[in-house]
Amino acid sequence: MAENAERPEGPARNARAEELLVAAEGMNVPLAVIEALGHQLKVYNYSSEKAKMFVPFARLLRMWDEHPEDFDAYEAHSLHWVFKWMSSGMLDQPHIPLASVEKWLGEMERRYRLAGHSERAVRCAEFSVAAHLGDTARAERAYGAWLAADRDEMADCHACELHTQGWWRAERERDEEALRLWGPVLEGEYTCAHEPHTVLASSLLPLLRLGRVDEARAHHLRGLRLVRPMESMRGAYADHVEFCALSGNEARALELLAERPAYFTDDGQPRSRLDFLCVVALLMERLAALGLGGREVPGPAGRSWTAGELAAHARAEALALAARFDERNGTSYVSERARARMERGPLVERLPLGLRTARPVPVPAPAPATAPDGPGASGPSALRDLPALITEARRLSDTLRPHAVQAWAAVARAAEGVELDARDRAEVLDHRATGLGPEGAELFEQAAELYAEAGDPGEALAARARAAYVRALAGEPEAALAAVEGPCEEVVSLYAAGGTGLLQTASVLMARARVLMRCVHEAAVEEGAGAGGPEPEPVPEAGGSGSFPGAARRAARELLALVDGRTGEDVRFAARDAEARGMLAELAARAGELEGAAALFAGAAEGFVAAGLPWFAVEYEARLAQLAHHLGDPAGAERALRAALDHGGPHLEPTGRARLHLQLAEVLGGRNAVEEAAGHALEAAHWADEAGEGPTLGAWARQQLGGLLLRQGRWAEAAEVLEAVLPDMSAEAHGDGAVVQTLWWLGDCLSELGEHRAAAERRLRAAESARHWPEQYDHATLAHLAATSLDSAGLHADAERAFARAGDLWRSLGDVPGLVRSLRARAWLTLRTGAGTDRARELMTEAAEACEAALDAAPGAADRAVYAVELGGTHRQFAELLARSAPGHAAEPTARAVWEEALSRAERAAAVFAGAGPDALADRAGAVLLAGRLAAELGRSAEATAHARAVLALYGAADDADEEAATRREEAERLLRYATGEHTPG
Repeated sequence: MAENAERPEGPARNARAEELLVAAEGMNVPLAVIEALGHQLKVYNYSSEKAKMFVPFARLLRMWDEHPEDFDAYEAHSLHWVFKWMSSGMLDQPHIPLASVEKWLGEMERRYRLAGHSERAVRCAEFSVAAHLGDTARAERAYGAWLAADRDEMADCHACELHTQGWWRAERERDEEALRLWGPVLEGEYTCAHEPHTVLASSLLPLLRLGRVDEARAHHLRGLRLVRPMESMRGAYADHVEFCALSGNEARALELLAERPAYFTDDGQPRSRLDFLCVVALLMERLAALGLGGREVPGPAGRSWTAGELAAHARAEALALAARFDERNGTSYVSERARARMERGPLVERLPLGLRTARPVPVPAPAPATAPDGPGASGPSALRDLPALITEARRLSDTLRPHAVQAWAAVARAAEGVELDARDRAEVLDHRATGLGPEGAELFEQAAELYAEAGDPGEALAARARAAYVRALAGEPEAALAAVEGPCEEVVSLYAAGGTGLLQTASVLMARARVLMRCVHEAAVEEGAGAGGPEPEPVPEAGGSGSFPGAARRAARELLALVDGRTGEDVRFAARDAEARGMLAELAARAGELEGAAALFAGAAEGFVAAGLPWFAVEYEARLAQLAHHLGDPAGAERALRAALDHGGPHLEPTGRARLHLQLAEVLGGRNAVEEAAGHALEAAHWADEAGEGPTLGAWARQQLGGLLLRQGRWAEAAEVLEAVLPDMSAEAHGDGAVVQTLWWLGDCLSELGEHRAAAERRLRAAESARHWPEQYDHATLAHLAATSLDSAGLHADAERAFARAGDLWRSLGDVPGLVRSLRARAWLTLRTGAGTDRARELMTEAAEACEAALDAAPGAADRAVYAVELGGTHRQFAELLARSAPGHAAEPTARAVWEEALSRAERAAAVFAGAGPDALADRAGAVLLAGRLAAELGRSAEATAHARAVLALYGAADDADEEAATRREEAERLLRYATGEHTPG
């Protein structure tokens, strides 16, 4: 029965319990049958077959009434305890009449009174009945009586009581009070088999309603991990599905449904099935409202389902089941609650969870933002006549506002069938070409002809120059350079003659500078320097493509000279000035002049911001952040990245936004601001998903998020994120180092969560990958961690092999501390598994000898201190191992020699720690106390007293607020009293 109790919840465990009952009945021992019935009742209760538990309970109750002497104290207590399960279990079954439920409540009260128990559990059960019926007045009375009654051994545990109390507050729309009540459970002060599982689930919607979305996300990730393996927690699982449906995570909700196909049909607990069906209907109707009613979705086995079909099916099933409860109860309350739940609307448009899940419906593109000085929130699309559309489009383009291209497209649509003049047609084509990027050259040429026809030769030359530039973007930089030279020569002459303006001239010169910068980029790629890093190799200034940087630098300076002193006249002059400075910054970075480049990038960004064009500053602030990071200025990198995110605002593309958030997360993580860093990593993952880069850029962001959550000790959340990202991480796309790091972090999380077998599997996978690396330190560390997990998982033979492998690796690396720890671990493992005390002693002796040899050969004081601490620790552990392996008490002659040897090792440990200096004070005190306890066991009171007083002297000058000192002094005083015969050493 004990083995079966450890198996996963479900029909297989229940079937085994039935077999065990038959076996118990064959023993002809009443108590064995009682225990087997209790076991059967328990596994039924914690499964989807709750309806079966009434039969074993009825049999137990009859046995109690007929022969109470057959029950021992534990089974008598257990029988009365499960009365509560019967009360709630009857409520869950609509075929059980309400009169029977009420009668049973009275029977429970009578039996509890006879057994001398408090009425607290009875009033709690009455409250549950009243709340289910919707009888608020009775529920409040029972609630008050429940809290007023004394707690005794029949009361539910603190965690379960607080869950129910908080649930009632949330039902009464008092979310803040609910969360305050749940606090001790959420913080781990009170726990049980089903808590904090259900509190985490119940808290999701109250947190969303209060706008505490970060906590809601955390509770979902943490809570789902707890309820996922527990078949009996369908109601809590439904809460998680509902949370996803109401927070913009519909695809995640569908994944959860697919994980639990049996939940659609398991009928052992109708009330939790009702909860589940309501949530299924809510989710499917939500999908239908998003236009996805025809999408195939997971549903009851036996056929395929669309969202629309499943919505109708789930709603009908839920309402039919609710009607059965209401018929039993004589109210309409259950049906009203079911309808209300199915009709809930989203509480958050979309809450990123840090998990890659495809969005079930495309996000509608936001409407073009109205310029700050525009005509109002309606934007240019609201203008009703063509002249007004043209005026607005021209205003947007002349002031370099976002959405100018869209505004001119609106002009083109409105002008269909209307004859525009040449100037207007030129601007329409000019902006259409801009929107096409590298494919826009031909339209720019057409626009140039129309500008010339309209009598603006300067703008015609500017359009030709723009055509040349997009040819450079299309991969023809040198042809583009040849094409732009003519317009440049012409516009300079035209400007000198007064035939065109400064704006047109600056536009042509800017196009030439841009073409030259493309030539620089292309040449750098060909020469292997690349353009993405903060410090490319310098490009030579002379000969062939090496002339491009110099030409680009001259072109940028010529442009700066042209607009010098004019930036305040027109925002376009300011933009030309800032962009030219950015070009000089890029050229300086390529030449290795990093500090100068950083100053120029900062100046370019400041120029755009001062001109009221902050969105253009983002590119330069991002480059400035890269340079600052390379120059060892993380504060500067952080400032630049924050500025880029702020200045980009709604105009940032999803990919760019994701990259900025990810870079900022890395910078913040570097200065240990891990909570804020995790927020940026989460944003990076979200925007990468929006950009369709979930498996690539999004995987990087999620990997970083998992690591940052791990650093905060948020093990369950980190594990969920890292497990979800692991399938996306590959050596080909991300490098095997990133894959190993992900597995390493995940293993650490699983180890902290007590999932040791899974932790071992992840660590072994990581170690296997690291086995091929030239540097073997990570391989050794992972092998050692894997051995620790295997040991904790009870896989002792595998653990022994893994520790031995780790030891070999540590030895090959010359890492004595690692080798020593692996030997000590093997010694303890050998002792625990009964593989032989002699072998355990050999391993511990080998560890001590390795420390002593390293200490003798240590070249410096720092190394000697490290080896001294390891040697002291080895002697101390050797002493503990000997004491535990002794064949009897210290007073027994056959064991005394082993205890004497243990005392000797403890005293050697104390002596070694004493020589290691003040940093080893705590270790020294621990070794002295161990020696004192061993001396006391050997009857050497004087020695034990001396050791206790030595510890008191070590901490004599310590402050009272020093917790370690207080603990050590308390241990020493206890040892002192024991050595003088006052009491045991504890």
